[in-house]
Amino acid sequence: MPAANLPPWSAELISLYESHAANQFILHGNVQDLMPIPAATGTDGRLGSMDDFLMEIMLPGFDVVLTYDLGNGLRVTKGQKQFSTWPSAPAGSAMPRAPRDAVDFLTHYIRYASNLRRVKGEQIKIAFILKDAALSLPAMQTGLSYDLNATALLVKGWASDTLLTEHPFASFLVTENLLDLHPMLSRDTRSANIRVPLPSPESLTQVFRTLLPLHPIALGNYRDKLEQPAAQLAGATLVSIQSLLRTKEHAKEPIKDNDLAQLKKELVEKDCQDLIEFIEPTRTLNDMHGQEALKEWLREDFQLWKDNQLEAMPMGYLLCGPVGTGKTYMVECLAGEAGVPVVKMKNFRDRWVGSTEGNLEKIFRLISALGRCFVFIDEADQALGKRNVDGDSGVGGRVYSMMAKEMSDSSKRGKVIWILASSRPDLIEVDLKRPGRVDVKIPLFPTSTPQEGFNLIRALCKKKQAPIPETAFEAIKDQIPNWLTPGAAETLAVKVFRMTKTKGIPAETALAAALKDYQAPVSHDIMEFQIGLAVAEASDLTFVPETFRTLAGTSAGR
Repeated sequence: MPAANLPPWSAELISLYESHAANQFILHGNVQDLMPIPAATGTDGRLGSMDDFLMEIMLPGFDVVLTYDLGNGLRVTKGQKQFSTWPSAPAGSAMPRAPRDAVDFLTHYIRYASNLRRVKGEQIKIAFILKDAALSLPAMQTGLSYDLNATALLVKGWASDTLLTEHPFASFLVTENLLDLHPMLSRDTRSANIRVPLPSPESLTQVFRTLLPLHPIALGNYRDKLEQPAAQLAGATLVSIQSLLRTKEHAKEPIKDNDLAQLKKELVEKDCQDLIEFIEPTRTLNDMHGQEALKEWLREDFQLWKDNQLEAMPMGYLLCGPVGTGKTYMVECLAGEAGVPVVKMKNFRDRWVGSTEGNLEKIFRLISALGRCFVFIDEADQALGKRNVDGDSGVGGRVYSMMAKEMSDSSKRGKVIWILASSRPDLIEVDLKRPGRVDVKIPLFPTSTPQEGFNLIRALCKKKQAPIPETAFEAIKDQIPNWLTPGAAETLAVKVFRMTKTKGIPAETALAAALKDYQAPVSHDIMEFQIGLAVAEASDLTFVPETFRTLAGTSAGR
């Protein structure tokens, strides 16, 4: 089949094999998904598994194809008659089932075929597929395993042993996460690491053309514009998309424009198994109170984004400020202003050895497939890991390394924007918040005057249907707390609304009563310390109100 009709990853694989640059391929990434399998003629095709794709598209010219997985052991998938001419071929179904036995057995067979070619000129083209390779050859074990290491060493040898590399032999190690595979293999320079991405909008358009005859009702609204749902659903797996289409077709319900965003959210969150969530962009910067200089800067950034001036865009933002200053709220405003998805990373740390790194690989695959998006990491001081960490088996250091590499990928400038949020930015590794990873550091502050505090409370009370007249300020201005955060003001607004309903009093009276017994949720010392950190981190002093600029040194020595 012409390489032009194949996905880029498979075309790369063919080129490496045919040029004799590699004969062992580690396929990782979206390998558990369905694959578009082009038809031999015409434009129609079908969806199949990775096994189907390899057998039908990549390996039709091979004489013998063997596969192995822990459940079924070693099997001859193609060429049983040819295989049975081997003098050591077992009778009946007595094929090895344990990983070490299977690898020993297969190595013996490949050497036999190679020697047969050298001595008699008889050529047997052999391919081997190791399914779920990380289960047979995992990266980590609770103890030292000589048997595991010996097995990995034998498989590694398939890519370097001259007797084997000169023979027409290809091996495919299939694993979802590269870091789950034994490092002797995942780091082997003789093997080719081939990343299988999530389907792009272009490939999804072709898939929808293939599926349209099977799902004419579900896709009926897009019969002549299949690129629209393809663009909207990028980031979801073909398994989940096919399931969606089947469900809609069975219910005789066409997919509609206003369904697509919600459907994508549901599909991607399901595929990622609670590792991420989408933040709904229901607000804009108009919903942010105060900080006009900051909002002007951000609007300029987003205009550059819309004008496709990607080289002028920051790689990331750091939102820092005291607890309750509305860091997550601001992310929602940024999302609405930019009009792009916001992916919040969550629950990616796992107690199982190696799982945290695998979870990050999965998240990074999704981010690459989404196109333009924000990636939000809350409590970044805890989530991002440290360069050197004692007592966590090195997980924190590996998380740090993976995040540092991903955040500094300059090819994604203007496509992926990282947003880190923390009230303790001093605890984030300096190298992770340097320019080239985080270019703009945005401090968020509490109110600095009684008037600002009143305006904030008043705005929130209005949203709670408990409006307070502007004239009420003079009577209560001495009661307005210093350094009022949006979080604390929200609590006051809820209390005011509650009192108007339970006691039947006007909102301004309720506010005076609520302020009388008010206690700040965060102590003055902690607030001062965290304000000082935010001032010190700010990438531009125009983001810092005059009132707070003198506090930049208050965080020193703590």
